[in-house]
Amino acid sequence: MIEITNLSKIYKKNIQALKDVSLKVMPGEFISVVGQSGSGKSTLIKLIIAEEKVSSGKIIIGGWDITSIKDYEIPTLRRQLGIIFQDYKLLPKKTAYENIAFALEVCGYKPKDITKTAQQMLSLVGLKDKGDRYPHQLSGGEQQRVAIGRSLVHKPKLLVADEPTGNLDSINTRDIIDLLKKINSMGTTVLLVTHNRDVVNNLKSRVITLDHGYVISDQTHGRYLL
Repeated sequence: MIEITNLSKIYKKNIQALKDVSLKVMPGEFISVVGQSGSGKSTLIKLIIAEEKVSSGKIIIGGWDITSIKDYEIPTLRRQLGIIFQDYKLLPKKTAYENIAFALEVCGYKPKDITKTAQQMLSLVGLKDKGDRYPHQLSGGEQQRVAIGRSLVHKPKLLVADEPTGNLDSINTRDIIDLLKKINSMGTTVLLVTHNRDVVNNLKSRVITLDHGYVISDQTHGRYLL
C-alpha cells in the first residue's frame, strides 16, 4: 500500500522536518501516527498527499513512485486517496449532499452516478436524513461526517485522516473514530494522525511515534508513548 524508504524533508534555513524515515503500510491496516508538535507528523502527511516535495528518499503508494510526482499528476493521486482534515473544508453555500456530489461533478461523472454515489455516502456516514442541511446547520461531528463521505466518493483504498477529531468533544470524537473503524472494516486502510492519547490507546492498533523527525517507535498493538 505505502512503502517509504529513507525519507527526509528539509525546509529553508536547514530545518529538517523528517530524517531518514522508513516504514511500510500494509493493505487493511489502521495506523495511528503520533508525536508532539514539531515531530514531523504533518510533514509526513503532506509528503504522502504530495502537498510538499520530498528532499530525499522514496515514497511508493499502490505501486506508484510519487517521489518526483509532476504537478499535473497530483489530482490523479488524490483521487486514489481519501483525505480529511481537522477543519472539514466544506463549501458553506452547498448542502451536505451538494458538498459530496461536487467532488464527483468536477471529475465529470454522469448525473445519475453522482446522485447514487452521494446518497450512498450520506447513508454510510449516518446522515441520510440531513443531506439538505448546510454546514452551519450541522454540528461539528456531522460536518466531519460529510467530509468523510466526500473523501470516499472515489472508493479510495487509503484514507488519510489528519487530526480529524481535533475540533470535537469527546462524544463526537468517539463517534468519528467508530466511523473510521467501520470504514477500515470494509477494507479501507486508515492512516490517522492524532494527538489524542485516549483515542490511540483505545484503538489498540499499530502506532508509529515520531520525535524530532525520526521514527522512534513502531508498535503493532501500541499505545501513546509521549
